[in-house]
Amino acid sequence: MPQRTIITTDQLQKRIADLGRQISHEIPPEEEIIALCVLKGAVFFMTDLVRAMDRDVAIDFLQVSSYGNDMTSSGVVTILKEPQLDLRGKTVLVIEDIVDSGLTMREVDRYIRNKGAARVMTVTLLDKAASRTVDFQPDYVGFQIDPDFVVGYGLDHAESFRNLPEIRVVE
Repeated sequence: MPQRTIITTDQLQKRIADLGRQISHEIPPEEEIIALCVLKGAVFFMTDLVRAMDRDVAIDFLQVSSYGNDMTSSGVVTILKEPQLDLRGKTVLVIEDIVDSGLTMREVDRYIRNKGAARVMTVTLLDKAASRTVDFQPDYVGFQIDPDFVVGYGLDHAESFRNLPEIRVVE
């Protein structure tokens, strides 16, 4: 089902290394960072990103659902797994695989702020800004892409294709 490659493995690794350095230098060293990975799609991105950061970073996980097995968002955001670390007073770097409508990330941002985080920042590997239906802008973006359905490097379709080493369009 996945057809053409739009972002190669080499392009992914170079951009993620750049993002890791940028984030490390832009967040003041006195701020304690919790990298909060949005499961399951962002796991590959999170592991490479935090290894590219030249500072100490705690990691935790949040699982949300808005797609199910469909190729479009249901519009309903459900928290399936809450983070285990105390977010109060911390800088939380939400690591997401893709921002599409913005609805999920807007709700995740609201949820984390309600948990008492001092600051919430978002980094997404892929941004479909043309598909945005709510007012949400990630702080850091790996790649801007067209509003196609994509898989690979953690992104899936009905739990398939996560293990592809590049980003491909499903046609």
